[in-house]
This record gives sequence, C-alpha cells and structure tokens, in this order.
Amino acid sequence: MTNTTAIAPIQAFYDRNTLERAQPMLIHDKFGQKRPIPKGQGLAIKFRRYEAFTVATTPLTEGTTPAGQDMTKTDVTLTLAQYGDFTKLTDMVIETNLDPMVTEATDVLGEQMGLTLDTIYRNVLITGTSLRRANAVAARNLIITKIEENDLEAVERALRSNNAKRFTNLIKASTSVGTYGIRPAYWAIVHTDTIKDLEALTGYKSVAEYANQTGVMESEEGSFRGIRFVSTTNAKIWADLGGTAVTNGLKYTTANTACDVYGTLVFGMDAYGVCPLTSLTSKSIVKAVGSAGADDPLNQYGTVGWKATTVCGILNNSFMYRIEHGVTA
Repeated sequence: MTNTTAIAPIQAFYDRNTLERAQPMLIHDKFGQKRPIPKGQGLAIKFRRYEAFTVATTPLTEGTTPAGQDMTKTDVTLTLAQYGDFTKLTDMVIETNLDPMVTEATDVLGEQMGLTLDTIYRNVLITGTSLRRANAVAARNLIITKIEENDLEAVERALRSNNAKRFTNLIKASTSVGTYGIRPAYWAIVHTDTIKDLEALTGYKSVAEYANQTGVMESEEGSFRGIRFVSTTNAKIWADLGGTAVTNGLKYTTANTACDVYGTLVFGMDAYGVCPLTSLTSKSIVKAVGSAGADDPLNQYGTVGWKATTVCGILNNSFMYRIEHGVTA
C-alpha cells in the first residue's frame, strides 16, 4: 500500500515536474500478424495454413487419370490470457502529497503494462526453433563471439530458402487504420548493446546513410543487406550462460563468469501473430477512495490498476530465426 511512510510530503522547495522514468522501446509486437479477437467469440483463435502441393513433374499418360494429391493443413491455436496489476493509495497520501498521486500512479502502471506485454511477447518469440548461434557453435554455453557477417548472411539465406516473404509495409504506429510502405526487407530486433558490433560489420549501413528516410521506423538503427534492425533494451539476454574463453583479446561477459548471450530475432512476414481481445485489449482502472464499501469501512484508500487480455504465438518457425551471440561492450 502506498502511504505517507512510503511517500512523505516534501517540506523543502520542490520542483513539481517529476523525473522521467527510463523506459525501453516496446517493439516485439510490431512484426506479427494483428488479429484482434471480437467480443463473444470465445477464448481461442485458430490460424490455418494449407500446405503447398509437391511439383507434378511426371508426364501424364494418355487416357489415364493421374492419382492427384490431397490437400493438407496446419492449424495453430492460441488461447487468450489476462494480465494486470494495481496499487493502493491511502486517503492521506492523496490529500497531503504535493504530486497528483492518482495521475502519477496511472502513468507508472501504464508503463508497467506496456513493458509487461512486450516481455510476454518476447518470451514467446525466443522459443522459436529456427536457431543460429554465433560462429555456428553447437550449444549456448560455447558462444564466445559477437554477431558477424556470416551469421546474418546464413539467416537471410535460410529465410529466402524457406520462402519467407520480406515486409513491404507496416501498420501505422497510431490509432489510425492502415499501413505505410517500406523498402522490402526482413526485420530484426536487437539489444542496444549489439549496435556497436553491427556498426563494425562490412556492408552495414546506419539510418543516417539511407538514401531515402521515408518509412524509417522509430528506434531503427540501420541495415545489413536485406535485414533492417530496430533496437530495445528489452531484448532477451541469457546472463552468464555462454562460454568462458577469450577471443581476439575480448571477453564477452558482465559478471566475469561466462559470456552473456544475447538473442537477436529476425522475422519474415507471417512468422507470428498477436491477438488481443477487442473489448479488453488494455484498460486503466481507477477506484476512488471510499468505493470499496464494507471492505474499506473508513474510506481510507483507493486503487489504480490495469488489465489486458491478449495472446502471442509463433505461426511458422521457418519464417523467423533467433541468433544467439555475445557482444563486445
């Protein structure tokens, strides 16, 4: 419970412009299919893919009907889950604190909701089965190198071989409906710690070097061949789970026990889906002091909270890759 012991009124001169909180870029939902689930349509959504026929290279025999092929399908079912949190504010902290506590609590919880959902999506996406480890080592605990040109080239080549389509448009980052066109590319989500190593790659171009700035995404860092990179501090790190050897005089570690392993996600179109429940996508909930009835007989507290109902799932593992690697700094 947030009370005057936790947040005492400040008696000295006080600048009411509260300090901005550090927040990561929330981008793990940007490259998936958006399929909102309407109210009253159940807890789950099913995606269906009809598989391609094998090529028919055998010549027909005159007067003879060929055997033909049966259609086959792959279904992916995703089930909604609900998330949320709240804080209690006492009547005393609301009435005596110089800050508008309900407003501040709403802002803090809104940021928490965004980071929570981004982390949930990320934790689903890093379970993908298409994997490249830096320098093609066999296991995570053998990783001792940073991301290199051959890692990115291998992943781009694999996505092309799997017929993963490149993105040619993205959904607008606003409440408006529609998309905007972009240069065809696969997209990668990287940790901000990885940018220094990307910039050292032969053939890497920073955003500042783009001939055309149209369609540049917020937090976009640059591109390498057919892959464009956006960065966030909320990308996955497996702390101290890599190798312990030193390569080229560099030890890729923060805790001095083993390499920190970073997960870079590379996507083609239709690799995953994000499906919020339209009627409960996200909601901020404020309960005033005295609204709890018999549970708060003296009208001593109110609450501020949020809840969201959504699900994220991988639709096609061959359309996305995870690159696990170290970083130099």
